[in-house]
Amino acid sequence: MLYTNLKHIESAADHAKILSENENVMVVCGRMGPMCIPVYGIAEEIENEYKHVKFCDMEFDNPESHVIRNLPDVRGFMGIPFTIYYKNGKVVKATSSIQTKGQVTSILNNEFGAPVKG
Repeated sequence: MLYTNLKHIESAADHAKILSENENVMVVCGRMGPMCIPVYGIAEEIENEYKHVKFCDMEFDNPESHVIRNLPDVRGFMGIPFTIYYKNGKVVKATSSIQTKGQVTSILNNEFGAPVKG
């Protein structure tokens, strides 16, 4: 169980449904560890700003997270969390290990567009 305020993906079916229902999705797949918790915190902090992006988490050790662990984009990743950015159901960017807020927002802005101020 991940103790975050993000939408939890608990199965491969949940994962597929979220991707089919949302154009822009960011999934942080990890554990409640020192490299993962800051990335969950960043996602929680910016979620309301990036209303055009669905922010989710998935437990790395859940057998159902094979939908992320087996992606070609994560081959060779050595650290968690795996953070996957999807546009229209396709992976457009994948990162591993701890990220800064600047790194995350840069990817979001490049792949999905900056948040609309208003």
